[in-house]
Amino acid sequence: MMTGVFCIFLSFLLVVGNQAYPFHSQSCGYESCNPVKDGMINVHLVPHTHDDVGWLKTVDQYFYGAKTKIQNAGVQYILDSVIQELLKDPSRRFIYVEMAFFWRWWHQQHDHTRHIVQKLVKEGRLEFILGGWTMNDEAATHYSAIIDQHTLGFEFLSKTFGECGRPRVAWQIDPFGHSKEMASLFAGMGFDGLFFGRADYQDIVKRVLNKDMEMVWKANQNIGEEADLFTGILLNGYNPPPGFCFDELCQDDPIMDDPRLKENNLNEKLILFSTWVMMKSLTLRTKHIMLTMGSDFQYSNANTWYKNLDKLIKHINAKQAKGSKLNLIYSTPSCYLYQLNRANITWPVKTDDFFPYADRLHSYWTGYFTSRPAIKQFIRESSNLFQVSRHLDVFAQLQNHIDLFRVWEPLSIAQHHDAVTGTEKQAVANDYTARLTAGAESYQKLTNAAYTKLLPKTEETPPAHYFCSLLNISMCEITEHLNEFTVTLYNPLAQLVSNWVRLPVVGSSYTVLGPDLNSVQTQVITISSSTKRIPERRLSKAQNILVFEVKIRPLGFATYFVQTTKSDDAIQRTLSQVIPVDLGTDFEIKNDKISISFNGKTGRMQGISNLESKISASVVQDYYYYIGHPGNNSDTDTQASNNYIFRPLNNTPSSVNYLMPVKSHIVKGPLVQEVHQVFCPWITQVIRLYKGSNFAEVEWTAGSIPINDDKGKEIVVSYQTNLKTNNMFYTDANGRQIMERKLNYRPTWTLKISEPISGNYYPVNTKIFIKDVEKDVQFTVLTDRSQGGSSLRDGHVELMLHRRLLFDDGRGVGEPLNETGVDGHGLIIRGKHLLYVDTKENSTVFHRHQAIENFLHPTIAFAELKMSPKEWKDKFNTNWAAMKSSLPSNVNLLTLQQWGKSTLLLRLEHVFEQGEGTFSKSVTISLKNLFIHFNATAVEELVLGANLNLSDLHRLKWKADGYHTNNHYFKKQEGLEITLSPMEIKTLAVTITDFF
Repeated sequence: MMTGVFCIFLSFLLVVGNQAYPFHSQSCGYESCNPVKDGMINVHLVPHTHDDVGWLKTVDQYFYGAKTKIQNAGVQYILDSVIQELLKDPSRRFIYVEMAFFWRWWHQQHDHTRHIVQKLVKEGRLEFILGGWTMNDEAATHYSAIIDQHTLGFEFLSKTFGECGRPRVAWQIDPFGHSKEMASLFAGMGFDGLFFGRADYQDIVKRVLNKDMEMVWKANQNIGEEADLFTGILLNGYNPPPGFCFDELCQDDPIMDDPRLKENNLNEKLILFSTWVMMKSLTLRTKHIMLTMGSDFQYSNANTWYKNLDKLIKHINAKQAKGSKLNLIYSTPSCYLYQLNRANITWPVKTDDFFPYADRLHSYWTGYFTSRPAIKQFIRESSNLFQVSRHLDVFAQLQNHIDLFRVWEPLSIAQHHDAVTGTEKQAVANDYTARLTAGAESYQKLTNAAYTKLLPKTEETPPAHYFCSLLNISMCEITEHLNEFTVTLYNPLAQLVSNWVRLPVVGSSYTVLGPDLNSVQTQVITISSSTKRIPERRLSKAQNILVFEVKIRPLGFATYFVQTTKSDDAIQRTLSQVIPVDLGTDFEIKNDKISISFNGKTGRMQGISNLESKISASVVQDYYYYIGHPGNNSDTDTQASNNYIFRPLNNTPSSVNYLMPVKSHIVKGPLVQEVHQVFCPWITQVIRLYKGSNFAEVEWTAGSIPINDDKGKEIVVSYQTNLKTNNMFYTDANGRQIMERKLNYRPTWTLKISEPISGNYYPVNTKIFIKDVEKDVQFTVLTDRSQGGSSLRDGHVELMLHRRLLFDDGRGVGEPLNETGVDGHGLIIRGKHLLYVDTKENSTVFHRHQAIENFLHPTIAFAELKMSPKEWKDKFNTNWAAMKSSLPSNVNLLTLQQWGKSTLLLRLEHVFEQGEGTFSKSVTISLKNLFIHFNATAVEELVLGANLNLSDLHRLKWKADGYHTNNHYFKKQEGLEITLSPMEIKTLAVTITDFF
């Protein structure tokens, strides 16, 4: 089923579709490949361009070719030029990858050009590879956003080119390390293979010697062979062989082959090329070799490339008459992959991942796991807003494709490997932020439109709703200026949730009523002085925080009523008690489930006790900083630390307050207890324990990082436990699979570590944990954004929070990572860690559920209350839900989106892995009567990217050492019963009846 979300928007903007461009007999796909010659070394020349969706310039500057003083790059000219060159010779090929650019180019073309491109695609001469909106990063990205950005690209290609536009090969040539979950997702999208350009230099040495540059990646042991993915590491990054870059941006000489002219380098070129190819072919297992003929933003004058490649093919192939065994053809990655498959040989197996990545001594690309933490959190938040936008668009039947696209597109751009990574210039980071802000405004517009339809019980229109994007720094214009207002929260989870609301307010006396007008207990807390000093909230008048608990039904919203009262009114509210801490005496905060103890001499956290499981662990917390290594990057010894590279000057970090006692005070009340702590003027934190909670919340504030000593600094938090962990620790892969890590170790080669700190850092998307197997005790930390982390000592967990550096690291950005913030003194970052101590099984249940709740947390909208709460309840829904009951707790509703007039795109996922306790069992869900306002009548299962029926997927089969991989097993969907196995995601096109 190939209906689409773009409907109105793209039909207007792109003027494409099956009626305008009918697809007849097609020769695209593997049958369109140029023929090879058996018994020869077939050299697959792949013309390509790598077009960053923002890096040194913004995405639109790259598209138009603006700001040439920064970089000479214009994507529109690349596509213009390539199309003309492809028409000159039907054997020529070109691949294109980034749909963010192709979409921009396509909607500016006339029908004549579009028909030409349609023909080129249908004949396989122009092939789309990867096909996502961008080539996403694999370390700092969340799996939900990865799926969504690919779905956006796939949908555009499907609407525009039909089946011939469906990519068959994934192409991750520039990301700086590769995750196992990413490979699993690619397999689920139906890709036959993956090629990438970067792997650790030590790994490459061994692979070259063992002919292991190409392999079968066993990407998800929970799913089995269906998650296997053939994977190849490119031979020269993604660049052409030395001496054969024929782009006008390059310095290599063209092929000068006219014997009548004095300048002639033909023999020299042929010998150089043949020697290089023969040498590289010795590292491969077949008689096929793929050469990437292109690089960053090349082919703006495609004639220079194709003219020289034509000569190269002609003259090399002419030597076959004299016994040469080289055969050159224009090709694509999919055609190359097809020939590898036809070779029918056995391939080595990969079971771990490709993190961390180093390209030379002292050069571990682990800094970007944390770089630009503000934009990392903004991207995570924007992904949540997009989920809510899709839900409300469905339930309110808005068909608002324009605003939905305006939320979706900037979020997709932000997954680029120089966006979420924080490896772009500051001006480009500002552009990404502006785009996400515009997307948030479209979310607000869509939410208002949805509430206008969903709230009313009568004909009366509800008041406009407003939004506060700075609640994390205790700032909100609505709650600060209105005496009476409503708080409407939408729950994007398919389970009932309880959550804590914290609203910045001016006063100290409030009543809160729930959806049924029942009185809700509150607590008022004074805003800390460290919060008041944050420059972004300089206009805020709020002095206090109003705290109360909310409960929201699955895929539903609930409205709460907040009213200012006089202090002497007999109301159910409580001011917090502030208790100074005297040094010398240990102190603690606790509820009925957990206690957190603090050392009276140092003021630092010293232990966590799980009162339900009767398990305790020593947990000593402290903040440190590494001094970033200075240098000019002229050699490995002078490698500097910056956006990409993490290289500390010393392997022992410095304490932010030189181990002086931490200043603390306690805030106690009926709903939450807090310990406010000041480590130094630029590191503060609040440790919270809510009523009924079984975990500790650590809200940390870092910055502005001082650089008056001309030293860049990288801030980390350390949790030092007494667990015996045997140097093992565990991190998540893009928010899904758990990866086992070991200090100073790589599973597939003997590691020679040149940087004992940064060489042991790994990406932490949502969680990191350590466990004492003998005692069955696990310590877990959940994060609110992607960060770099490790366990550098037995029983320790370290996470990097913030970075401010003063030297470029020589990887292209050309400026230091020095975020100065709105006041120019340095960016202040605030974030949260959740800490949990329990048995392994209980900890697994906690982190699986809580990580999803952190990601898909309730969104908040406010409205002025100009009537009594009772009048509001009489006129408007205050406790609405789309589902009749919650889904099982091991199932997450990942996607719900309008996919056609009477079709929904629904993704359901099993959130547990095998062997994780009672929740690791398969689970069956009936879509019949699942939703309140419509019924499901039919289901078709699609591939993960929603661009092909699963029954039509036939992936290539591969032989692997010790395994035999098969193509996708299509499981016939029986009616409306959906069965999910551990870690499985099912993508469904669900036909529904009309809303009622």
